Amino acid sequence: MWLQKLMNVALLVENDEIGLLCKESMASQLIREWTGIQQFPPVTQTKLIELLGKLKQENVSTLTILVMGKGGVGKSSTVNSIIGERAVAVSAFQSEGPRPVMVSRSRAGFTLNIIDTPGLVEGGYVNDQALEIIKRFLLNKTIDVLLYVDRLDAYRVDNLDRQVVKAITDSFGKEIWQRGVVVLTHAQLSPPDGLNYEDFFSKRSEALMKVVRSGARLRKQDIQDSGIPVVLVENSGRCHKNESDEKILPNGTAWIPNLVKTITDAVSNGSKGILVDKKLIEGPNPNERGKLLIPFILAFQYFFIVKRIQRAIKSDMAKERKAPWESREANRYEP
Repeated sequence: MWLQKLMNVALLVENDEIGLLCKESMASQLIREWTGIQQFPPVTQTKLIELLGKLKQENVSTLTILVMGKGGVGKSSTVNSIIGERAVAVSAFQSEGPRPVMVSRSRAGFTLNIIDTPGLVEGGYVNDQALEIIKRFLLNKTIDVLLYVDRLDAYRVDNLDRQVVKAITDSFGKEIWQRGVVVLTHAQLSPPDGLNYEDFFSKRSEALMKVVRSGARLRKQDIQDSGIPVVLVENSGRCHKNESDEKILPNGTAWIPNLVKTITDAVSNGSKGILVDKKLIEGPNPNERGKLLIPFILAFQYFFIVKRIQRAIKSDMAKERKAPWESREANRYEP
């Protein structure tokens, strides 16, 4: 009796958790007018409107971007930079929110959804609970682009990076990397050891991409010819600007329109978005997989076991000699 009560309590807690996630998901789906775009310089506004307009010409009127990575790498700040407003709370002295947040903005018939997620690492290990919360939040949503965020000034990669990539791949399939963009934040830096900026960026991106390919178990044919693009980002208010008042990288690239262009290119590369359905979240049903094998198992049993037994029985019956008393009984009735 007490065990049943305990199970009922656990079920209620789980239902409350799912219900809370659903309410938060519904609340996060409130679509507001994209007024933040007006905060960008006119040149940037024009570029963004042109890029999203091209998607509309391809009959794409909704763009959903999933932002993932370790904690403290600048995911939320990047979301705010793209939107052009403080849509997600960011604090250097507070940990990230424990649940995903979807920011939705609409302009001229186009809807932009950006999903900010909690960091995937806790205590030096991949946080499976955070991944589970993210997957359930994404139920019945289609991921058009994955932004995998890390820092440019992280000077090395290790096995934990590979484990994070592997966890994302195990959750959504390796196909998600066909729509993937690697974002490196804190891009306004002076490289160590007197390295040239472009050389440092190349070495850092190559090291990280090696880990991504390993963790995602990607082969050359699994991704497009151009591979997974790597984009630099500088969210700081100290970011340098050009004569058009656009935020630029040390190499002079206006990074916000460059990031959005890379995102729209990923949408237009011919691959499909990732629909997060119940099957993707829970994995294949082992019972269903077993049902598919039943006809083959029965056929094997019939041809290789039952048939052999039948042949053996017939052979024994044919070889069996009649008992002496059966022969005498048969002779008694012969004329």
